[in-house]
Amino acid sequence: MVEQLEGVLKIANLLLSVVAGMIAVSLFQASRNQRFLRPWKFLIVALVLFALQQVLGAFRAFRVYSSPYLTHINPTFMLGFVIAALVFQIVLNTYEMQAGKRGKKRKK
Repeated sequence: MVEQLEGVLKIANLLLSVVAGMIAVSLFQASRNQRFLRPWKFLIVALVLFALQQVLGAFRAFRVYSSPYLTHINPTFMLGFVIAALVFQIVLNTYEMQAGKRGKKRKK
C-alpha cells in the first residue's frame, strides 16, 4: 500500500517536473538572446536528469525495474550540472560587474 502511494506521488512529481521543463524550454529560447541566462542551459540538463530520476523512482515503487547504480549515478550528474550552472552564473556576474566598473571609470 505504501509503495503504491509512493509510486503515485512519484508520478505526480514527474508531472510537475514536466511543467517545469516546459518553463525551462521557454527560458532556453530566451537564453539565446540574453547572455545572463546562459547558465540555464546547465539547469535544463539537470531538469531532464531529474525527470529521468523520477521515472526510475516510479518504476522502483511499482516494482517494474530497480537499479541501485542508477539511483546513485544520476543524482551525481544532476548535482554536477547544478554546480556548473552556479559557478558559471557567478563567473558571469563577476565579469559583468568588472565590465561595469571599467565603463564608469572611463566616463569620468
